[in-house]
Amino acid sequence: MQPFTRLVATATPLRQENVDTDQVIPARFLTGTVKTGLGSHLFNDWRYRGDGSPDPCFVLNDPRFEGARILIAGRNFGCGSSREHAPWALTDYGFRAIIAPSFADIFCNNALKNSLLPVALPSQTVSDLMGRVEADPRLEIVIDLASQTVTVDDGAALSFEIDPFRKQCLLEGLDDIGYALKRQASIAAYEQTASPSALSYA
Repeated sequence: MQPFTRLVATATPLRQENVDTDQVIPARFLTGTVKTGLGSHLFNDWRYRGDGSPDPCFVLNDPRFEGARILIAGRNFGCGSSREHAPWALTDYGFRAIIAPSFADIFCNNALKNSLLPVALPSQTVSDLMGRVEADPRLEIVIDLASQTVTVDDGAALSFEIDPFRKQCLLEGLDDIGYALKRQASIAAYEQTASPSALSYA
């Protein structure tokens, strides 16, 4: 998993609340088990017209926001059904972080396990930030995971919360399997000293 330490990037404002995972990546595209190739279908039904042409009204088709690596959205982002393909599609498109007032729990956990950082900030702060990005699409936002802050220009750093375990995994670029493999020596040492009954119920 790609480590997440400090991100300096522009953002795409998506003025939409309750974005569900079926809009992030429609179910008909969930036919694979690999993490790549889904970016072209991200927000497919909002992004493309019925004839397959890009909808110029959708923000991802606005050339001013091309290359943005941060998505700013409304509250309750990632609601709906659980699907790990949603963070896969977002990261494959190029996003590394999402700023919103709140996230659905399952989406949040799936994102953190796939090197996509969900940053929850107060609603008014997110709205103000969205307005600034709309006024200046080249505005750079700095997200520093170690200090758990978001900074824009020379403004005050905005703090955000994150689970300490998931934070460390992101900083080290470890998913659950990688975390266990990194501690193989400790696991082997425990197995040498633990009683057979303890291992049976471990």
